[in-house]
Amino acid sequence: MTASDDPQLEAAIRAALDSIADPESGKGLLAARRVSGLVIRPGGAIGFVLETTKGAADEPLRAAAAQAVERVAGVKSVTAVLTAHEDAPPARAPRSAPQQPAPPQQTPKGPRPAAMIIAIASAKGGVGKSTIAANLAVAAARMGLRTGLVDCDVFGPSIPTMFGTEGRKPTVNPERKMLPLVVHGVATMSLGNLVEPGAPVVWRGPMLAGAAQKLITDTAWDALDMLFIDTPPGTGEVPLTIVQTLDLDGAVIVSTPQEVALADVRRGVGLFRKAHIPILGVIENMAWFEQPDGTRAYIFGQDGGQRVASEMGVPFLGALPLLPDIREGGDAGKPAALGDAPSAEAFKMLAEAIYAAAGENTKKPAPEIVFT
Repeated sequence: MTASDDPQLEAAIRAALDSIADPESGKGLLAARRVSGLVIRPGGAIGFVLETTKGAADEPLRAAAAQAVERVAGVKSVTAVLTAHEDAPPARAPRSAPQQPAPPQQTPKGPRPAAMIIAIASAKGGVGKSTIAANLAVAAARMGLRTGLVDCDVFGPSIPTMFGTEGRKPTVNPERKMLPLVVHGVATMSLGNLVEPGAPVVWRGPMLAGAAQKLITDTAWDALDMLFIDTPPGTGEVPLTIVQTLDLDGAVIVSTPQEVALADVRRGVGLFRKAHIPILGVIENMAWFEQPDGTRAYIFGQDGGQRVASEMGVPFLGALPLLPDIREGGDAGKPAALGDAPSAEAFKMLAEAIYAAAGENTKKPAPEIVFT
């Protein structure tokens, strides 16, 4: 738990949490070790996680705990999340009962925060997925679309850096929904804007999944046309939660050309296919480096993304080289898609292709982006 600079406020918050009884043990929530990740930020913004084995059945307990903390003097806003969102499994049948195969369980989809929801995935870290997601969102906004971007890469939230919002906290509306930070025409929400800059996220899988889901469901998105979800690398708890709980219109896989990354692309494609989510295409990032003499150095191999897309039977959207303006824009909080360089035009074409493919607005194949 994060200590506060105001010991009296921290003590009052702890007392408020312990005033709510744990139904299982009868102890207060803190005494029962049901509360973790307590964060007390300057200005009275409070956050905590309620650990649960009952999933949605513990929602009234979460609400009661949040309301108790809200009543503490000096508290301005409270963000409280559960560690799980599925109901506990039913009790095991007696041994004498005939064994019947369990019907497949369908996780109910929540309300849609946008007309079109696109996951940007990589299945492997370090391939520039967040950079691609940020630039696609900016490009979509420049197309005139009301665009949002959720940074669900909870272990390494980098969207605040790429949009220049580090240190900024979202405010809360009267309905207790967080208001996204709107920058460059894109409504953004990231765990990086809820924790202190540089603070490590040391939560377990279910806690991370709950936090990622709350970033989407507890944010007041304003009639978006397109919402991009920057998913964490891999096929673990958080990507699985996103796949199960969001009505996704499609997924875009980002990779670099080398085989060690392409092997994970195949796993990522498999995850979305099992969930019956369309793969809109593969983007090959860092495809080559343009040398001073005009020749290309294929540092990570050549045409790997196109090859694996063909093998998996999914569209190949194009290849992006290593370009200084893409890196510089991300570091400066001004994505390259804002400019008029060739990279900005490439991101515009990619965003148009993804929008068309997800919306089935055209029967033509998505255009392949090639730098010449």
